[in-house]
Amino acid sequence: MKNLKKIKGDASFRKFYRKKNKDFNSIIVFSQKEKLKNLLVYDAINKILIKNKVLAPKLYRENYGKNFIEIQDFGDNTIFKILSKKNNDKLYYFKKIIKILNQIQKIKTRNIKSFKGKNFIIPKYDKKILINEANLFCDWYVKKKMSKKNKDKFIKKFKKIIKILSLGLKLKNDIFVHRDFHVSNLMLIKKKIGVIDSQDALIGNKAYDLASLIDDVRFKTSILLKDKIYKLYVSKQKKLDKYKFKNDFEILSVLRNLKIIGIFTRLAIRDGKTKYLKLIPHAWNLINIRIHKNKIFKDLKDLLMENFKGKIK
Repeated sequence: MKNLKKIKGDASFRKFYRKKNKDFNSIIVFSQKEKLKNLLVYDAINKILIKNKVLAPKLYRENYGKNFIEIQDFGDNTIFKILSKKNNDKLYYFKKIIKILNQIQKIKTRNIKSFKGKNFIIPKYDKKILINEANLFCDWYVKKKMSKKNKDKFIKKFKKIIKILSLGLKLKNDIFVHRDFHVSNLMLIKKKIGVIDSQDALIGNKAYDLASLIDDVRFKTSILLKDKIYKLYVSKQKKLDKYKFKNDFEILSVLRNLKIIGIFTRLAIRDGKTKYLKLIPHAWNLINIRIHKNKIFKDLKDLLMENFKGKIK
């Protein structure tokens, strides 16, 4: 179609097209692979966000049989783009983002009717999912980087440590978690912030989305700014156990960035998407920032230092 223009995609199996309409533009999201998550679940989560006064793309029409949905166009002005420009007051935008995060974390809606008329229930972010995600580091990165001789021994130790770390989490899994809450998935729309890419949302740990925002592999921030954002978030929480929250924030940040290293390696090997490999060194940097702060990481730190020299400093 002449009025469709392909636009930049993401790490998923989706393709995006901007549709030029007479009075407004819209986005066509096309997905044959994992289409339940990428089309139906994506819209169901957006509906939950919209119901709770969070700006997310509205559904205009769906053609699930032909593998696409048509949704509201939020434009191209990501917060990532804005913050990447020089002389921006980063803290100003992070204050706005923390406000949105607080709003998201107050969401009590757990189910909604999908466009197929069935009840969609947001799943729980249980320990099994968390452990399986962290183990992607072994499944892809370790298998690529280590010899067969050392690999099996490493994987056995690593999986044992990851299980212990996940059991070391202290907060309940009772909060709406976007799961990819970072500045590339936040859009500026007429001075308001909109949220995209929410199809992976689960009910999980309160610290997860903040760890995703502060220790973002795509957007580099100073330790000083990271600390300011963290303190800003904590200052807005009235009933927060700061010790438990800090513990979980650090564990989830490390587990998330191990997962990311695995996913980016998988994208290169399985899908031929090599552009994400350049972000892996920064994922290691982010692990370094957190791994030295909590004694719970001692065994993981020792294991990584022994097998990935130079990555943990």
